[in-house]
Amino acid sequence: MYLSIGQAANVAGVSVPTLRRWELEGKFFPDFRTCGGHRRYSLSRMKAELFNSCEEPSKTKDQTICYARVSSSDQKLDLKRQEKRLTDHCEKKCWKYSVISDLGSGINFKKQGLNKLLKLICSQQITRLVITHQDRLLRFGSPLLFKLCDYFGIEVIILEKQSEENFEKTLVSDVIEIMTVFTAKIYGKRSHANRKTA
Repeated sequence: MYLSIGQAANVAGVSVPTLRRWELEGKFFPDFRTCGGHRRYSLSRMKAELFNSCEEPSKTKDQTICYARVSSSDQKLDLKRQEKRLTDHCEKKCWKYSVISDLGSGINFKKQGLNKLLKLICSQQITRLVITHQDRLLRFGSPLLFKLCDYFGIEVIILEKQSEENFEKTLVSDVIEIMTVFTAKIYGKRSHANRKTA
């Protein structure tokens, strides 16, 4: 009998990301992969001593991160609304959670909160990410972060899905945000040059 990676993780008492890491480290490999690239493990080979030699089995950390973001300081009320929406959802589900809030453009990859979130994802310290809208994470790079979450077995929950009728409105907002960021950079560069010549 062959198991999927999720089933194998349950049998071993570890997380899915741990099995993937063991494979990368050369400690434990699947028996084969399907045509679609999915790992398959032999149940008869899932012996306790094999896993103990890799790592002591432990319960998967059930930690949820709520991520909220606004573009500017005059949107603090919207930030509070996002935080309440997220925390209310987690409390209703009885999840253990933490909130990360960011202030900055959706096309800025250097935000402190975003980088903290990335470290938590890559270090496999969370099991769930909750956001209100997809664009709260990033305007244009969110699919990449979602793929990263999928790789590490992190569930992504988007509370308010965007409807098709809001597509044009979102597109206009994206263009305005891009223009705002680049305009600020141009004026900032000119201001810096003027200070140097003064």
